[in-house]
Amino acid sequence: MAVFRSAKTKPESAPAIHSLLGKDVVFKGEVHTNSHSFRVEGVVEGTIHSTGEVSIAPGGLVKGNIFAKHLVVTGRAEGIMKITDCLEIHGTGYVEGDVEVGSLVVDEGGTLQGVCVRKDQAAATQEASSVAKGGSLPSPKHLDIDPKKVDLKR
Repeated sequence: MAVFRSAKTKPESAPAIHSLLGKDVVFKGEVHTNSHSFRVEGVVEGTIHSTGEVSIAPGGLVKGNIFAKHLVVTGRAEGIMKITDCLEIHGTGYVEGDVEVGSLVVDEGGTLQGVCVRKDQAAATQEASSVAKGGSLPSPKHLDIDPKKVDLKR
């Protein structure tokens, strides 16, 4: 005898779009969406700040900076992007610029042109570059080393 579930489980629905910039709209300036999702079908020239999801639809373009939790690109994004969770570049998506991400997904056909750094590696890279760029080494006094006892002839 086979046992079947009597209660059907509903599939998860796609997240609701809270704000939409339509196809024929060009927005110049700064957009703040807080945790609400924002979909770009037109053009944004400026900066987008979001603690939620930003999606750029096919035909959509963002020229500027994007600071978001999650970014989905099926259109085009150009500029500096700092994405705390995940950047997804779908098959028709094109991203150009300096990108810092928590994680990255690029589908076949998607393009990432520029510099991409994982968020946890960005801090280590900054530390390494600041050490490599300059500054003097600490004097032996700070290292508790007696310079008279150090053999430099090796």
